[in-house]
Amino acid sequence: MAKFRILITGGAGFIGHHLVEGILKETDWEIVIMDRLDVSGSLERLRDIFVWEKEKHRVKFIWWDLKAPINQITANQIGKVDYIWHLAASSHVDRSIQDPLSFVMDNVVGTCNILNFAREIKGLRQFVYFSTDEVFGPAPEGVLYKEWDRYKSGNPYAATKAGAEELCIAFENTYKLPIIVTHTMNCIGERQHPEKFIPMCIRKILSGETVTIHSDKTKTKSGTRFYIHARNIFMALLFLTGKGQAGEKYNLVGEKEVSNLDLAKFIAKVIGKELKYEMVDFHSSRPGHDLRYALDGTKLKELGFEYPKTFEESLTKTVKWTLEHKEWL
Repeated sequence: MAKFRILITGGAGFIGHHLVEGILKETDWEIVIMDRLDVSGSLERLRDIFVWEKEKHRVKFIWWDLKAPINQITANQIGKVDYIWHLAASSHVDRSIQDPLSFVMDNVVGTCNILNFAREIKGLRQFVYFSTDEVFGPAPEGVLYKEWDRYKSGNPYAATKAGAEELCIAFENTYKLPIIVTHTMNCIGERQHPEKFIPMCIRKILSGETVTIHSDKTKTKSGTRFYIHARNIFMALLFLTGKGQAGEKYNLVGEKEVSNLDLAKFIAKVIGKELKYEMVDFHSSRPGHDLRYALDGTKLKELGFEYPKTFEESLTKTVKWTLEHKEWL
C-alpha cells in the first residue's frame, strides 16, 4: 500500500487511538494526531499501544482545540495530508443534556473549522466524518435504519452530530470536498473509559457488586445494541479509503444485536464469576437515552467488506486483556 499522511482528530481518544494503532500495524503511513486532551483524550492510551515504541517516529502530535479556526502556524505544523479522519467530538449524552451549547461548539463549530482547513488542502484524497447511530433516534423492533433515512435526534449530543453531518454534505456539494460520512454503533475495545458499560461490568463483577441493566418500563426487557470492536472499525475505514465514494454515507454495524443483559452474562462467563444484576426502568433513570439503536449494514457488505473478527472473539479478547491490565478500570 502506498505511503500516505493522515490527520486524525481526536486521535488520543478511545476509538481514535485504536485507529492510530491500526495504521501503525497495517500500513506505512505517517500520522498527525490532533487532540486537546481533556475529557476522553489521553496520551497514556498511545504509549500503551504494543507497537508504539517501535513506530512512534511516524506519529506527530499537535495540541489544538477545534472550537478555534486552525491558524496558519498550526496548519504549517500539520503539513500536507492525504486523508483526514475527523473523530474529535464531545460524546457524553448526559453532559449534552446539562450543557447543550458546549456540544454545539465542539461538534458543529469544531467540524466547520476542520472542514474549512480541509478546503485549503490541495489533492486531499478523502475526508471521513465519524458520526453516530444516535442521529436516527430510537429504533422500533424490527427496524434497521439505512444511511439516508430520516433523522430524529433524541438528545442534544445526537442533534449536534446530525448538524455536523449536514455541514459535511454541504461542503461536499458546495466545495467538492471528497467527504464521506460513517455512522458507528456502540464501540468496544481495550482502554475504554471506566464509565462505559463493558469496563463498568468487569469492575463490578470482579468486586461482587450489582450491575445495573437498563430495561423497559416492565423491567423485564433490557436495551439492545449492535456492538462493534474498534479494530473492526479501523478495518472498515481502511477499506473505505479505496471503496468509499464522496458524498456517500456508510453504516458501520456490529454483526448481531445483543441485549445488555446477555452482554453482562457473557462478560461474567469469561471472568468466571457470578453476575449480580438489577433491571432498572431505562427512561426514568436516563432521559434522552434510547432503549434500542439499530442500523442496516448491507451497503458496506455489498461493497465486499467483512469484519475480520466476530463479536464473541472481540469481546472475549477485550475482557481478558482488561483483566491483565486492571489499571484501565
